[in-house]
Amino acid sequence: MFTVIYTFRVKPGKEKQFSSAWSELTSLIYQYEGSLGSRLHLDSNGLFLAYAQWPTRSTWENAGSKLPSESEEIKSRMRDACEEIKTVHELDVLDDLLYDKVSN
Repeated sequence: MFTVIYTFRVKPGKEKQFSSAWSELTSLIYQYEGSLGSRLHLDSNGLFLAYAQWPTRSTWENAGSKLPSESEEIKSRMRDACEEIKTVHELDVLDDLLYDKVSN
C-alpha cells in the first residue's frame, strides 16, 4: 500500500467551497482511478491536511487520465479556494494498525 499526504492552505471564507470540491474530486478519483480513498483533516492553525491511500505507487503516479470531464470544473473550484496545495509526503506503508469501527 502507498500513502500520499497533502496540505491545503485555504483562502479565508472559502472553506466550504474547498471541502465540497475536495469531497467531489476524491469520490471521482476513488471511482475512476483506483484509489483506496482519502481522509481530510483540519489542524488547529486552520491548515487542511489529507492523506490518500493507493494500492501501489504506480497506481497513484498514473492516475488522472480516467477521470470524467466534470472533474476539470471541480479541480478549478478547489484550486480557486486555495492559496497553496502541496504534496508533502509520499510514503510506503510498512505496518497498518488503523481500524475501522462502526458505532451503533
